[in-house]
Amino acid sequence: MMAEEDDLYPSRDKRRIPMSIFFKNARHIFKLDELGSEIAQIALPAALALTADPVASLVDTAFIGQIGPVELAAVGVSIALFNQASRIAIFPLVSVTTSFVAEEDAIGRVSPEGQDCEYLETGSNTDSEHKELIPKKGTYENAYKSSVGSFNIVKNGSERRHIPSASSALIIGSMLGLIQAIFLISGAKPLLNFMGVGSDSPMLTPAHQYLTLRSLGAPAVLLSLAMQGVFRGFKDTKTPLYATVAGDVTNIILDPLFIFVFRLGVSGAAIAHVISQYLISLILLWRLMAKVDLLPPSIKYLQFGRFLKNGFLLLLRVIAVTFCVTLAASMAARHGSTSMAAFQVCLQIWLATSLLADGLAVAGQAILATAFAKKDYDKAEMAASRVLQLGLVLGLILAVILGVGLRFGARLFTHDVDVLHLISIGIPFVAATQPINALAFVFDGVNFGASDFAYSAYSMIIVAIISILCLFILSSSHGFIGLWLALTIYMSLRAFAGFWRIGTGTGPWNFLRS
Repeated sequence: MMAEEDDLYPSRDKRRIPMSIFFKNARHIFKLDELGSEIAQIALPAALALTADPVASLVDTAFIGQIGPVELAAVGVSIALFNQASRIAIFPLVSVTTSFVAEEDAIGRVSPEGQDCEYLETGSNTDSEHKELIPKKGTYENAYKSSVGSFNIVKNGSERRHIPSASSALIIGSMLGLIQAIFLISGAKPLLNFMGVGSDSPMLTPAHQYLTLRSLGAPAVLLSLAMQGVFRGFKDTKTPLYATVAGDVTNIILDPLFIFVFRLGVSGAAIAHVISQYLISLILLWRLMAKVDLLPPSIKYLQFGRFLKNGFLLLLRVIAVTFCVTLAASMAARHGSTSMAAFQVCLQIWLATSLLADGLAVAGQAILATAFAKKDYDKAEMAASRVLQLGLVLGLILAVILGVGLRFGARLFTHDVDVLHLISIGIPFVAATQPINALAFVFDGVNFGASDFAYSAYSMIIVAIISILCLFILSSSHGFIGLWLALTIYMSLRAFAGFWRIGTGTGPWNFLRS
């Protein structure tokens, strides 16, 4: 068996240590070879799509700010509440969908129990990475009944593919969206009270109006993000980018029309946003229906158990991540409004730069999921090496840009002398941690590509427990600086967890020991 494996992967050295993956072909990091081009084609559109929404939100906020400060504050609270509810469902759904679709697109999977079926591989093309899988005789239904054969995965034809995970993701996304809409609409006032908008607050009426109307778009938001996960699994990040830009441009055009021309105020802003979200969903659904057969012959094909099991693991992970950041913000608030203002500026910049690293993470996840499904371990190793090295370089570049730029750009956010002083204290932490942050996010994508969801979840829970203890101790002893010391420890532990898994060659990475 070992001899056969050595023949199959002659470039692998039996005596090397797994940690060598981090330095593999480092001199070719910027080379636009086949792998480099594939990463760029996935990562760049993904990063642009992730950036499009925050930019549109800034424009949205600018229009709302013209109505008045009360309305601006009210909408800010409502958006924070909506995003927090969405984030819990979005991240697990998108991450799981991307990996599962990439696997099924590579090798096919029709068994209701999640078992691989037998495939007939014909005609190999040495110039192509992908092998064409030809279905055996019989219908899709017959393939299911006999538990052998394959469904059509011919990638260069016009025939639609059977990808059970795509159908599962759309159904789960729609259900979660409906649940979120009902939850937010029915509990709008109690939730706003919990956020500090009391019954006597002038913000209550506009916040309630905006949150209620915006929640009508929750099904579209969850459905569109589920479909983005499907397209990422196909290594197609351009289609989600085009759909997102079309929706965001529509939102920007409709905002002044509904807010000022029709004089609907914050309700007009919410309606414009909901329309844009449904437009994004319709564009993605139209494009997806041309690629995938979304009507499987039986509900057993959908493998909801597989989705729910791994989705629950990532849900635990999201809760742990969210709790750490939220706790840090609440502790900054306890130190006073000046500390909170400076912390908020630094935190938003700290998190916003992660969008670029997320593009690399998406590329790594899609490429690795395909490679692992095909047992192409050479491709998995090269892809992991390249995206991690690119992540480190990206982090170093961001560190220099932020370290220099923030010293001059801080006045764009505030002119308060005390706040600016605290921001200047936070700048070294924001800048210096960029390489760590970039690696942490790319490690996430790499481990998701290996479907290592259990390790990602449990390691994050351990990281969160240690980080929470550090937050309490350092915040009380060192104030504002202590918060950033604790967050630096938090991101360092996240990066180390990813480094440890791959560097020790455990779990799905045990092939590195071969």
